[in-house]
Amino acid sequence: MLAFFSRIVYSADIISTLRSGLGMTFSATTRTSFCATLLLLSSGIAQASTTVEDIRVWSEDGRTRVVLDLDRPVDHSIFTLRGPDRLVLDLKDSRLSESAARLPQAIGAIASIRTGLRANGQLRIVLDLNAEMRSRSFTAAPNGQYGNRLVIDLHPQGGLQPVKRASEENVPGRDVVIAVDAGHGGHDPGAIGQGRTREKDVALAVAKQLARRIDAEPGMKAVLVRSGDYYVDHRERMEIAHRHRADLFVSVHADAVRDRRPKGTSVYVLSLKGASDEAAKRLAERENASDMVGGVSLAGKDPVLASVLLDLSQNAALSASLDVGDEVSGELARLGPVHRRTVQQAGLLVLKSPDIPSILVETGFISNPTEEKNLKSSSHQDRLATAILAGVRSYFHTNPPQDTQMALNAKREPAAPIQHVITRGDTLSQIAQRYNVSAAEIKSANKLSSDRVRVGQTLRIPVYAGT
Repeated sequence: MLAFFSRIVYSADIISTLRSGLGMTFSATTRTSFCATLLLLSSGIAQASTTVEDIRVWSEDGRTRVVLDLDRPVDHSIFTLRGPDRLVLDLKDSRLSESAARLPQAIGAIASIRTGLRANGQLRIVLDLNAEMRSRSFTAAPNGQYGNRLVIDLHPQGGLQPVKRASEENVPGRDVVIAVDAGHGGHDPGAIGQGRTREKDVALAVAKQLARRIDAEPGMKAVLVRSGDYYVDHRERMEIAHRHRADLFVSVHADAVRDRRPKGTSVYVLSLKGASDEAAKRLAERENASDMVGGVSLAGKDPVLASVLLDLSQNAALSASLDVGDEVSGELARLGPVHRRTVQQAGLLVLKSPDIPSILVETGFISNPTEEKNLKSSSHQDRLATAILAGVRSYFHTNPPQDTQMALNAKREPAAPIQHVITRGDTLSQIAQRYNVSAAEIKSANKLSSDRVRVGQTLRIPVYAGT
């Protein structure tokens, strides 16, 4: 019926179409009433605030994505129906453009697409499915290629098909995958400095620099969560990291407060309360979970077992996050002032992935005039990216995931020594602890007769298999 009404709205002979389509006869009064009703409907269409300009569909690895291209943002609701399986999408005060009315053919999980205009002005889009699927939807802001979009992802009940690792393709070892997330973007500029510097621009510049350095690092690979000036929903940022099977999630931001004096970098990981809140949310929704935790779906699991699995995964991810955060914070401290010397914990949504270690780096205070100037500087952005990479690299050289090339390399001959330049405050014992070697080994490698070191001195740090 919905599809039928979507067709008659554009018909040149409405009464004739109604008569033949429904098998009815109409009196003059009835025809007048129908005409008035359809005029009201068509008037509602003409005054609709949002136009669906195109509907694009594609399918890959058992996952189907539907994208509605819109001329502006739209309020929407989505629900599923069974017997037969359908996904119903209602868009407030919307209409289809003539080009979008030519609906895509069956593909992936979608058997057909139907549309219709409801009396309340909502545009209803019905996706007829060829199997029972789970769904999630999110909005996307304009980027360099597309305008506003509404995205619907469909995947089988068992969860998304994981992206294949290199090791699953009989390659000796895969790269360590780092998801690099530039905060804010698109309609969300983030903090804005006195000189009109926008946090979203600084975050993207540093993120791109960091990604380039990661890609240049042997055994490591970067995935940019956003590569341009567009907004990505916080949970979608986590999902992007999951889809690429990331080993670490690094979110780049810049701090701001009303007081212009605070300065320095900070590193954040998820708080225990934030982890607890996320666990409660995922357990409550485990029957509709669209992803897996630690490679295991929570759907269908006994509540106690699901809670234990989630708790184990979260604890491991949080512990690793703190370790990575310590390494990165230490490297940033070598670069310049730090606002917080220890890793901070907060219930930030973007850090709530239960099975991917996640850190958020505040690269400085954009509200501080001096730091705002630095944050706009490409050379300072380069130094920030270099420091973040140094911390990440140090962590993974000590803790390489088992199926990675780094882990394979660690089982071979000792790696070439690391060069460490002494800075103010360094002690031999601190350096030894940082690189997970003994002070005696550093002294032996550098032929030192005492524990005394001097600023500017370069030490060779031996790196041994299994460290």
